[in-house]
Amino acid sequence: MEKVSNFRDVSIPKEWDRKGLPSWTYKSKQLLEIEKESLFFNHWQLICHQSDLSSVGDFLTFDLCNERILIIRDSENMIRAFYNLCRHRGSRVMANEKGNCTAIVCPFHGWVYNLDGTLRGASQPKSFPKFNKKDFGLKKIECEIWHGLVFVRLQRGPQPEVKTLMSPFSEELSHYQIENMVKTDGIWTQKTNVNWKSVRDVDNEGYHVPMAHPSLQDLYGKNYFDEPFVNGISKTHASFSGKTARNWSVKNYKRFSSPASHLPDKYKNSWNYFGIFPNAVIAVTPETVQFYQEFPISTDLTLLRGSIYRHKNETRQQRIARYLSNRIDNHTVAEDVQLTIWSNESMNSKSFEGFYLSDLEYGVKSHHDHMRKQIPILKIEKQPDEHLIYKLNKEMLEKEQKSSIPTAAE
Repeated sequence: MEKVSNFRDVSIPKEWDRKGLPSWTYKSKQLLEIEKESLFFNHWQLICHQSDLSSVGDFLTFDLCNERILIIRDSENMIRAFYNLCRHRGSRVMANEKGNCTAIVCPFHGWVYNLDGTLRGASQPKSFPKFNKKDFGLKKIECEIWHGLVFVRLQRGPQPEVKTLMSPFSEELSHYQIENMVKTDGIWTQKTNVNWKSVRDVDNEGYHVPMAHPSLQDLYGKNYFDEPFVNGISKTHASFSGKTARNWSVKNYKRFSSPASHLPDKYKNSWNYFGIFPNAVIAVTPETVQFYQEFPISTDLTLLRGSIYRHKNETRQQRIARYLSNRIDNHTVAEDVQLTIWSNESMNSKSFEGFYLSDLEYGVKSHHDHMRKQIPILKIEKQPDEHLIYKLNKEMLEKEQKSSIPTAAE
């Protein structure tokens, strides 16, 4: 497990490899299966905010790369995570995406589980030989709550606990009192016909903002700075421009933006984005906190997912500002979706020779390097035989791990 230091060297080297990942990595089905195991299952995934589960019995379900997840607040007021998988025949124990229940009842044969995941009883128990109910509770998933945000991890991996991973940003984010915020319109999802990495490639750099995002450019101007991924986390700081805005939403957002009194001055006129490897971002504004992320469904289909949270005692002025910031965000999302489509299309062109990245796109490079560390076959430029990808990656990973072990002389 990697140790995380609060020191972050975010400097950009004078000389660095400006190529991105090779185009074959955006199309390989075998590689996608490796990505699921090596990036999505064994790294922390942000699922929701604790306000999404405000009452005992509140639950959410979510499918993560074909694994079914159930998040629920139990009778002891504890948020727990389980596989949404009945221990009898493997049916979903919760068919709905959200709701409230007094017990977890499988819709297939009626097995009943308590809110803490323990088996209360099987239907028609006399049809089974005697068995220990303790052996048939729902399968647990590792779960951690940090600043009110709920994270899960399906398998142990290279990341430390969320508290440690995010420690370089913990003090900064504590000013927003995220744990006291409440949900707005719930969790949204959207599908887009691209590889998930194309989504991340666009989001990991601000070089495109002046050209592709007129609303954000109007809001920030040149006051936009990206920090690359270091030890699994990244940051973007964007403070409001002092110039008069031309865009209607931006002009009125600046007019109505009413930060909470507990925010320090340096955060009252800025939007900040905190990236979490491999696929999530926490974005904070004076009025809201939101998260957004992407999950692969196939090599050319990705699920976009996110949610926005507001101050519990939101004023009318803050509500207006939140509405206006949502308008800005909605335009930005639509623009980014189009950019990801164009970028992803290039991976199928025989004439495309790969990325040539600007210093302003070093965030893309740092994210690719994080992926290469977990999946070394990403370093190979020419596509290997599809059926050999898993074997070659395993061999490369074992070789790198072996070479990193200190010798007795060292």
